Amino acid sequence: MIQFDDDKEERKLEELRKQEEEDLVRILAEAKYGISSIDLSGVTIENEALRFVDEKRARELEVAPFKMLGKNLYLPIRTPEKEGLEELRSEIEAKGYGVTYYMASRASLEKVWGRYKELSLASSSKAGGIDIAGEIVAKIGEEIRTISDVDKAIQTSFQENKTHRISHILEILLGGAIAINASDVHIEPEEATVRVRFRLDGVLQNVMELDEQTYKLLNSRIKLLSGLKLTTSANAQDGRFSIFLDKDEISIRTSMIPGAYGESIVMRILNPKSIQVNVEDLGIPERLFKVIEKEIAKPNGLILITGPTGSGKTTTLYAFLRRIYSTEIKIITIEDPIEYHLPGITQTQTEADKGYTFLEGLRSALRQDPDVIMVGEIRDSETAKIAVESALTGHLVFSTLHTNNAGGVIPRLIDLDVNPKTLTSALSMSMAQRLVRKLCPVCKKQRDPYPEEKNKIDTILQKAQEENKHVEEYGVTVGAPYKIYESVGCDKCNGTGYKGRCGIYEAILTDENIEKIMIENPSEREIKKVSEKQGLLDMKEDGVIKVVKGITSIQEVMSVVDLDAN
Repeated sequence: MIQFDDDKEERKLEELRKQEEEDLVRILAEAKYGISSIDLSGVTIENEALRFVDEKRARELEVAPFKMLGKNLYLPIRTPEKEGLEELRSEIEAKGYGVTYYMASRASLEKVWGRYKELSLASSSKAGGIDIAGEIVAKIGEEIRTISDVDKAIQTSFQENKTHRISHILEILLGGAIAINASDVHIEPEEATVRVRFRLDGVLQNVMELDEQTYKLLNSRIKLLSGLKLTTSANAQDGRFSIFLDKDEISIRTSMIPGAYGESIVMRILNPKSIQVNVEDLGIPERLFKVIEKEIAKPNGLILITGPTGSGKTTTLYAFLRRIYSTEIKIITIEDPIEYHLPGITQTQTEADKGYTFLEGLRSALRQDPDVIMVGEIRDSETAKIAVESALTGHLVFSTLHTNNAGGVIPRLIDLDVNPKTLTSALSMSMAQRLVRKLCPVCKKQRDPYPEEKNKIDTILQKAQEENKHVEEYGVTVGAPYKIYESVGCDKCNGTGYKGRCGIYEAILTDENIEKIMIENPSEREIKKVSEKQGLLDMKEDGVIKVVKGITSIQEVMSVVDLDAN
């Protein structure tokens, strides 16, 4: 007796119906419309392609974007006669992308539509990142003004129990961080909880705590977006993705390292708006500003900036490059990594594992007939020597160096085996900087300085006056009664008392007096003593003047420079 397996027979019938549908689509596509057909059942679906069309519109128009190749979007459709299809094509082409149509069955389209549940609520995208829709950005801008607003928004998301809750939480974290100008998002698992913090004006601020399950889902979501291995948690991983807000591309650089209770996650927000600072807005003292204007306008020379990590060196270098940029000169940068893209400038990124180091990058850049070269950092003797030689052969070279102050640049270069006699002709200026938080203009409070504070300030300003550094030019009268300000905290500054940052600076020009002692391998102290005749403020003096003028607090200045040092 023959026995029938109903389930098996039903599956066979379903496969036959599907095959018939696919055959019919193929015949119609070729015979009637003259386009190719595609069966999407065995095709990989790319998230970046999906983000070009949101799920609602994809279903309405019966389209299923599944692949990106260069500047071309592969777009299966149910029928070319669907109303609204040409409008969609025009929108895609307006973004600089071409469209390749395929006809596909309903079953094929359904497969692609099913992938939307894995995507964020973010809609419409460009290749390589997520694009938060304009209305979502507007909503975030309206609702999030402070760190506490981020916590409230996420708690609301928990209560709503949305299908895409994890994606929505990530949107709130990133959107909130962008809204309040945070530079980093830290997600740190601890024994009993998971702590979320924002770095705001260089200082970490607590945002909220997450439960372990939410952390695990968020971890996977971030890995997926960043192109990291989902199954790897024992090794450090670095990745990157982008958010497209209107016309701006905001890069998110992701770092994950293993910890005792899970992977510590840091997402650095590289907002192009934060780097678009003009030289005039850096907080450079007026007299030094005039010197810098003159030095960066020269056709050749070496200008070095020194300072610890996070002191704003990259921002300053980019401001210099934008200042001198014109269509008549070629500017090449060698960076590690490229954090921000500068229009009109050729930017390259080092890849040590492939042998493309700062040294090789500099050698390669010189073969490109540049006028200006920016080297992210001088780390070794060979790079230092070539940078110096480049400055001597008609190039303007910008770079950074690790020293504590401007006076340490020359000894450091000599330690790297740079010939002092050569250095005298190449080095134009050494500059050092630190970042301090600016007092919130809304809530800062005026007060008399404490005796110890007044003594420090008086000593520093008096010495500056004796060295003919023109203290009065900065609106400060030495010895006159003055007030200083302290931080308080309000809603406008997230309760920190500070809003925004500015630099404190010092610089040493390579003038005749510096050249004379350079060949003798001078110490930092000797260089600083000789440079006093140039009449430029050092970082202590610049910081104290900014305190007296109410720009920052004395506590901030003391956190980055030693006011008691001679």
